[in-house]
This record gives sequence, C-alpha cells and structure tokens, in this order.
Amino acid sequence: MLVKHSSNTRQTPVIHSSTTYSPPTPPQDLPTDFAETLDKYSSELLRYVARYATELAEYRERERRLAEREEEHAQERPDDLPDDVPSRATITVKEINDNRYYYWQWREGDKIKFKYKGSVEFDA
Repeated sequence: MLVKHSSNTRQTPVIHSSTTYSPPTPPQDLPTDFAETLDKYSSELLRYVARYATELAEYRERERRLAEREEEHAQERPDDLPDDVPSRATITVKEINDNRYYYWQWREGDKIKFKYKGSVEFDA
C-alpha cells in the first residue's frame, strides 16, 4: 500500500509490522571477511563506503582506460621516434649545401616544428 503526500508527488510505502526483511546476500566474489566487516557497520557508514567504493571504481576504470590508450599509443610510435617528438610527426627530407637530411616534422598550432633524424646517405 502506498500513501500519497498532499504537499508533493512522492509516495511513501507503508510498512506493516508483520512484514519482515532479510539482510541482502553478499555477492559470491566478495571475500567473506570483507562482507562480515561491512555487516558490522552502521547504515550511515555503509553509505559512505558505498560512495567511496563507487568513486574508487570509477577512478580505477578511468586509470585502466588511460593506461590502455598509452599502451596503444606506445605501440603506434616508431621505435626510432624520440620522446620529445609527437607520434603524428612525419619524416621529411631537406637539402642543405647539396646534402640531404631526414627530419621529423609536425605542426604545433600555427607553427611547423622540425627535429633532425639523420643523413639520407647513411640510411642505405
């Protein structure tokens, strides 16, 4: 049976004294000692634990996703790409005084950046 409050649209269940409630069954994967410890806590402390557990789970999931992205990113980077050169850089050839050189090239905003890679002649 539900009682409707006149001041708002919330409904409040009416609990009869003959109704009994059983405590929830802990998940099978939850260690027994952890479940027993939680069983000793007040409802207020359990709500704090639940909030913290939710936030901690979200944090760890976010950290896992970031680590996966970093791993994927590391797999995409050429082995000879210096740490200070972004993975989106391409290799270009510049000719200086009749000598040809490889450079890493990438864009940062409106600027084009270069970093020396090596001589074309030594890349045989």
